[in-house]
This record gives sequence, C-alpha cells and structure tokens, in this order.
Amino acid sequence: MPAIVLIGAQWGDEGKGKATDLLAERIDYVVKFNGGNNAGHTVVIGDEKYALHLLPSGILTPGVTPVISNGVVIDISVLFAELDALNSRGIDTSKLRVSANAHVITDYHRTLDKVTERFLGKRQIGTTGRGIGPTYADKINRVGIRIQDIFDEGILRQKVEAALEIKNHLLAKIYNRRAISADAVIEELLSYRERLAPMVADTALELNQALEADKVVLFEGGQATMLDIDHGTYPFVTSSNATAGGASTGSGIGPNKIERVIAVIKAYTTRVGAGPFPTELFDEDGEYLRAKGFEFGTTTGRPRRCGWYDAPIARYTARINGVTDFVITKLDVITGLEQIPVCVAYDVDGVRHDEVPVNQSDFHHAKPILEYFPGWTEDITGARTFSDLPKNAQDYVTALEAMSGARFSAIGVGPARDAIIVQHDLVG
Repeated sequence: MPAIVLIGAQWGDEGKGKATDLLAERIDYVVKFNGGNNAGHTVVIGDEKYALHLLPSGILTPGVTPVISNGVVIDISVLFAELDALNSRGIDTSKLRVSANAHVITDYHRTLDKVTERFLGKRQIGTTGRGIGPTYADKINRVGIRIQDIFDEGILRQKVEAALEIKNHLLAKIYNRRAISADAVIEELLSYRERLAPMVADTALELNQALEADKVVLFEGGQATMLDIDHGTYPFVTSSNATAGGASTGSGIGPNKIERVIAVIKAYTTRVGAGPFPTELFDEDGEYLRAKGFEFGTTTGRPRRCGWYDAPIARYTARINGVTDFVITKLDVITGLEQIPVCVAYDVDGVRHDEVPVNQSDFHHAKPILEYFPGWTEDITGARTFSDLPKNAQDYVTALEAMSGARFSAIGVGPARDAIIVQHDLVG
C-alpha cells in the first residue's frame, strides 16, 4: 500500500490534526517525521479537546500504531509528560514506537536556544525556545545525541562531554551564563532508559515492512511548507524539512512509496513568529479572524498573525510538495464577513508577481493584489455536503480551488470532529 504524506500548506496551524483524525480510522500507522515539541495539533473528539505537541495525532485512534521517526528531535521529559497526560484520560499509548536514530534535546540545547534568541534582539527569529534549532544544528555538526546513545553510558558520556566542552565556553564567555554540568545532563538522560526502552525500535525497518504488508501508513508533518528550512521564508523558518520530501529522509522510506500528498490549508492565512507575511491584517478584520478562529498557538499560546487567503502560496505549496489533494479548514470562521478578499498575486515595487518571488527581499516587500468575493451569513457548521453550503460559500471554495494548484478534497466547516465535507476519498 503506498504511503500518504500530510503536510501544512501555509505557516502551520492549518488544522493538520483534524485532517489526520479524518483519516485515522482507515490507517494503520501514523508517523511524525520532522520537528519536535515546537508545534502542536489540537484535536477535538466529542466534548474532549486534546493538545498534542510531540506525539502524532493518530495516537488518539485505537488500533493505530503511532511512530516518532528519525527526523524528529525529542525532548524525552516532554514526551513522557504528554504520554502521562493522555494515559490519565484513558488513552492507550502502549503502541508508540520511537526511532533509535532520533536526536535528543538536552538541557544545554534549551538553554542555548533561549539565550541566543535574546542575544539577537531585534533580529530574533521567533523560536519557541525549546531547543529545537540547537539540536538540529548539533545533528548537522555531527555532535548530536541520539536515542540509542542513552543505552550506552560510555558513548553517551563521550558525546555529552565533547559537546559541552565548546558550548560551556560559549555560554560563559559570550552569553555570561553559568556552565552546564555534563554529569547532570548524563544523569537525567540515563534516568529515562527503563521507561524508554520498550518504545525504541528500528522504525525505518518497521515502516517499510508495514508498507510491504499492504498497511496504510500516514506521514504527518510538523510545522508547514512556508517554514521548511529549504523552501520556506528563510531565515524565519523551522530547522527541519516540513515538506513532503522530508517524509522520506525523516523516516527512512523511499520516495517511490509515496503516492498521495495531502496539504492542509486554511480558508485564510496565519503565522506565528517573525518573518514576511504579505496578506497580514492590522485592523479589525485581523482581530475578527483571530478571535473567531481562536488563533493562538497550541504549543506557545502566542497570538497568531492573521491575513487573507494567499493563492500564490497555495500554488507554491502544490508545486514544492507535489500536492494531490488539499484539505481546506476553518471555512466557518469567515462566515459573517460582507466581502472576503483573496490575494491572487503580489505587487513588488510596481511589478506584478503571480508566483511567490524567489528573492526573499522581494517577498518581504510584496503587497497583495486582492480579488473580492461576496460573503455569507448562514451557519455552515452543520453542512456535510457541498450542496449544503450557501451559494456564496460554494463560489468562494470553487474559486480558491481553481487558483490553488490541486483539488479540494475536503472542507472543514467547524471545530467538531465530524464538521467536514468530504468530496474525494483521501485514502483509496
């Protein structure tokens, strides 16, 4: 059975958890392949709301095997806290598999993340301060700690002491901070061994065997396309590959196994943190979207920047990821607006750009060229077929689909688990 990749089409927070939940009852494995606990999914099941940060959202579905694969960086204390929170609410987490090759976030990564961001002042990236970037930096610099290292105390000590030999000089001499004890770091990591051991596996092997056995495997990306380290709004990006290609490198399955790429996109646009955002609103419309859409980060609680739908970004996402299907979410949030602007192109110093400019300076100075669509006032949260939507809502969705580069296979019309219109099968 071919693999399915699910990614975010904008700057994150598009509702990937809802899309995963829509698919979950028909899949066998859900895999988190990038990022760490710097992003989150909010999933609503009945009257229960679950905020997930490090765990793949498929962990909420009985029978699904959740996997944290090698492309993820793991704060083990956060992992255990999240598991404990779910267990206390009656969720079975015993099937979780964790890659032996995933890298570990340590105390010194968190410390460096926070002090470095503060040191940047006005040039801050807007990181969450959870040690994600420094952990990926160590991975690339080949001085990282992997999950498997925790089970060999000798190797673990060598790696931690080598890493801290340089980092403590940096903390003390550049940032005027106290040095971090290697013994304290090692002691903390060793304390996780007993509980962690049953979860650790060769997840690349297991996932390939699952695909060969005709299992359905969903690869769930953290963050989103415009935050991808290579293809996003660099340097205001995350530290990993959040695009569809990251599913292969981040899990160990071949790209020829991927047949479906589903991108989740909001009916408007949001982002958290610094960086360019052509359609950003600074008026009452932006406040309306933020309040009605409850646009606050699942992980950080930070208010999200809000703006209109950006069609060039949708087309860019479709192209970069090879998107086969879009899932558009939060259509209900824009109910009540008299007219709904959509960005169809950009004006950069008097020159029209129909696609996302490759030059970051051009994108930073891009002004949206807007097309206006009539709004609707009818409550759409009970709609379950496209024909249930008001005519203006139908026209809005149809217009967005035509300018976005791939078909709209599902439409989210409310926060409830079943508040979605499915137009095309996302699995078969």
